[in-house]
Amino acid sequence: MKPLYLFGTHATLAALANPMRKIKRVLVTKNTQAELQKPLAGIKNIAVVDAPKIESALPPGSVHQGIAVECDPLDQPSLQDWLSERIEKPVLLLDQITDPHNVGAILRSAAAFDVGAVIATDRNAPGESGVMAKAASGALETVPLISVTNLVQTIELLKKAGYWIAGLDGTAKQPLHEAKLDAKTALVLGAEGKGLRRLTAEHCDFLVRLPMSNRMESLNVSNAAAVALYEFFVDRSK
Repeated sequence: MKPLYLFGTHATLAALANPMRKIKRVLVTKNTQAELQKPLAGIKNIAVVDAPKIESALPPGSVHQGIAVECDPLDQPSLQDWLSERIEKPVLLLDQITDPHNVGAILRSAAAFDVGAVIATDRNAPGESGVMAKAASGALETVPLISVTNLVQTIELLKKAGYWIAGLDGTAKQPLHEAKLDAKTALVLGAEGKGLRRLTAEHCDFLVRLPMSNRMESLNVSNAAAVALYEFFVDRSK
């Protein structure tokens, strides 16, 4: 099993500040260590290295900003454990979204708009990675990323827990802003290019769309998530 490296200032500092994250070592350049002297104070197992040493541990082209952290993946809660905490916040369900950049960006929006958890299947979805953490800009440490075996079964479990299930679909008749959404809503996002799978859509309570100009057919799924969550957040705060 390859070691997990998080990289970039926001992702690494958030990981170092997370008491649930098991840190193995920190690789940092001399210049970055000087810039981050205060947040790195008291951190053990710091190795001051040159930039090529950091780059050799990361995927090609990674923008590391002079710092990387080797660590264990987070222990995420099960859906049942999360539901038992009775957290009155909306959740996001990811229907086979495979790009870690998109999942990371969705986590970032989830944190910004006070989503309780992001749920993805354990297959046809990316695992925790430095790329995901970089795109999440620290949100991976604050928003639970819950793995489930079957999305349809998960939808039914959420319904039993009192959630309404809204599927985001560009062909839906009802625009999102007309739907009355409360904190116990699960918003389902479809895969890049394919959208919601038929069986997933059939198990949603209703489908909603984002109104947009006819100059553009659709949005990237992470952009669509941000727009939808903004509308969702504003509607809940009224």
